[in-house]
Amino acid sequence: MNSQFAVRVAVVSGIALIAFAVIFFRLWYVQVLSGQEYLSQAQDNRTREVTIQAPRGEILDRHGKVLVGNRSALSLQVRADQLPQQKQARNRVLRRLSDASQIPLDKIKKEIRKQTYELPANPVTLARDVDRNIVFYVREHADELPGVTAQEVSVRYYPNGQLGANLFGFVAEVNADQLKEPQYENLNPGDQIGAAGLEAQYDNYVRGRNGLIEIPVDASGQPKGDQISEVRPETGDDLVLTLDKKIQQAGESAIARWGGGKPAAFVAMKVSDGSILGMGSYPSFDPGVYTPPVSFDAIKQLQHADGDPLFNKAIQSGYPTGSTFKAITGTAALESGVTTPGEVYTDTGTFEFGGVKWTNAGGEVLGAINMTTALQYSSDLYFYTMGMRMDQQGKGALQNWAADYGFGAPTGIDLPGEQPGLVPSPEWRNDLYEAAIKPDSPCGTDVVFDPARDCYEIADRAWGPGDNMNLSVGQGDLQATPLQLATAYAAVANGGTVVRPHLGMKVTDPVGTTEEEFTPAARRHLDISPTTLDTIREGLRGAAMSPGGTSYPVFGGYPVDICGKTGTAETSSDLGDQAWYASFAPCDDPKYVVVSTIEGGGFGAETAAPAAREIWDQILGIHESDVDAVSDTAAIAE
Repeated sequence: MNSQFAVRVAVVSGIALIAFAVIFFRLWYVQVLSGQEYLSQAQDNRTREVTIQAPRGEILDRHGKVLVGNRSALSLQVRADQLPQQKQARNRVLRRLSDASQIPLDKIKKEIRKQTYELPANPVTLARDVDRNIVFYVREHADELPGVTAQEVSVRYYPNGQLGANLFGFVAEVNADQLKEPQYENLNPGDQIGAAGLEAQYDNYVRGRNGLIEIPVDASGQPKGDQISEVRPETGDDLVLTLDKKIQQAGESAIARWGGGKPAAFVAMKVSDGSILGMGSYPSFDPGVYTPPVSFDAIKQLQHADGDPLFNKAIQSGYPTGSTFKAITGTAALESGVTTPGEVYTDTGTFEFGGVKWTNAGGEVLGAINMTTALQYSSDLYFYTMGMRMDQQGKGALQNWAADYGFGAPTGIDLPGEQPGLVPSPEWRNDLYEAAIKPDSPCGTDVVFDPARDCYEIADRAWGPGDNMNLSVGQGDLQATPLQLATAYAAVANGGTVVRPHLGMKVTDPVGTTEEEFTPAARRHLDISPTTLDTIREGLRGAAMSPGGTSYPVFGGYPVDICGKTGTAETSSDLGDQAWYASFAPCDDPKYVVVSTIEGGGFGAETAAPAAREIWDQILGIHESDVDAVSDTAAIAE
């Protein structure tokens, strides 16, 4: 028994010794090895760091006029994580806040729930531009309103309302996925970044560097005493654009007025280097809905609004271009050798091919014409014939030249979200048709365009000569953006250089010193003979400036010679035909290109051309009194 007792004592003593050893080494680790770390954490519990959001740099036009700026706003905010955790105490704080601000209690709770879910790291903004009496009240009763602040914040300011909204974009809180990206690795939850448009494209320039205030707090986390330290925020750099505010205003006003409220777009650009003087999309939107307090209901309404106001139709659309494409077809026909500038073609108003009757718009009979007059009068039969000849040639000349001019690929403009469009080809259509007739096709052999069955990418037949004929007049499956058409016409105007359109001109610091300039190189230079260019230009001049030209009633007698082409494209839209006008000027020494388009605008000469004229008036400084002949657009036909 004595021996057993001794063994038990020894075991218990051993266990106790091990336990004391573990405790000793743990205390040694905490006190000695990690003492400094825990001391730092303890000190941190006595201080709080408050981030001061840095103002973003302004966005200016080429003349220094503010397009997007900043302003100070007194905001009433709540930090949900600093409200009392006990429900009764929390409700007491919110009721007191409701009484002071005259904001209904239910609305306060709703905003806290909604904004905490949508923007978890940001303080909940209940009201902006609040009365200073509320600010004074909140500050005087800080001990009774934990988590409630009323402070001055910098918010985006849009002095011109909706002007250029699709270009500028908006700012939003950085999300968790973005914080993992290298470009945002120095940011914290709650920081603001450019979320769309130029704000996103040039975010690393215009985003400033946040400041930081360190303040002492008591055991409950409430501030006490004076601030310990402060790092002032650094304002971001200013972005100077190639845009001209007056041209932008003229363009947006013109497409809205002549479009009668229908979706529309325009581009005004220098032909030499791709500098965008104006580019707009209608309808537009108020970017102020993205500034705190963010109205998520308003944003949802925008996302489902008629006309897709958030959709930049200048770079994201996919329209058939109608007869404006004839300048590209003319280049392809002349350069491929299927015709010559002097070949005379007899336009009889109609012919039959492939069991289909092909006619001019309105059944017009033009008689003996050549390339120049075919452009001037916009003969469909002439260009149908050119398309048929190039298809029979079998070299893909029309598709190749369209691609060389920039169709079917992004232009490379400094905006996110640009769409490439589509140049239909035999390979494209035949591949999709083969996919349609496979036994395992989701559409089966009876091809139906049904998105629910993934059949919207399936062609209903193989390529035929009629496809090239349709493409020759900008119809069929062609999808292009106004910016692509403007880039192509700029190449005709400048001698064959396909420029890279751009909006950014330079970046300056807050005092105006230039830090970086943007001069993107041209994408390529096309080997087009001078004879071909002269032929196309002369046809476009005749279309605008000579009697019988499709836009002569709009530009006849204009003080500056315009080279321009109307376009009327059939679409599947319920709005009707797509109206186009593509032009450059002055014809003898082109400096600028202007393109306008209106969904459901009907004949290009009736709506798109007059809209373009208003833009030209602003660019060239022309007033109505300078023009000898004023058009009567009501009687114009394509």
